[in-house]
Amino acid sequence: MPAAPKPEILAAFEAAKGFMPADEGLVLYAAAAEAGALGLPLLEIGTYCGRSTILLADAARQAGVSALTVDHHRGSEEQQPGWDYHDPETVDPEVGLMDTLPAFRRTLHRAGLEEHVVALVGRSPRIAAFWNSPLGLVFVDGGHTDEHATSDYEGWAPHVAEGGLLVIHDVFPDPVDEFTGQAPYRVYLRALASGAFTEVAHTGSLRVLRRTGAGI
Repeated sequence: MPAAPKPEILAAFEAAKGFMPADEGLVLYAAAAEAGALGLPLLEIGTYCGRSTILLADAARQAGVSALTVDHHRGSEEQQPGWDYHDPETVDPEVGLMDTLPAFRRTLHRAGLEEHVVALVGRSPRIAAFWNSPLGLVFVDGGHTDEHATSDYEGWAPHVAEGGLLVIHDVFPDPVDEFTGQAPYRVYLRALASGAFTEVAHTGSLRVLRRTGAGI
């Protein structure tokens, strides 16, 4: 039976600001718990306010590893003013820009998970450029343009260890979802076509792939 979060962790996840539905969260948690057995860190790209980070952090805590989360905290394209996913509560009134870092820190504090998470604050390609350690899991949930989704994949997928998991969120095959899900879908197809990854689970827009070969 796949690992599942305790009720208090699931409640913290559901109370946190964010967009991941519970059924996808349960699959993410099970993947993180499985990957944690490799004894390597679990990394996500796209922190926002920490909703999914709760699940990775608790799985990491259980496995005795760390959860890492990468975000510049200025919001992705669809979260800017004028777009459907914009939340005015995340805007810093002093500078007039989005800043989800304070909300993220409150999320982890409320869940009692601060000490199990390392927040990497910056743009994904810049951090990936100097990263040189293997990872048990990489969760791609950042920007939804081809530029951003591709750079997240190219920057971080090489670090997924043998037997480790690559998890991609917002995979929507339907072209009607061009803005929110087609770029992650194209990355997902690329990962499968590479021969380096094999799909092992999916729920909703979440895809879980295992590294079964070299490359990306």
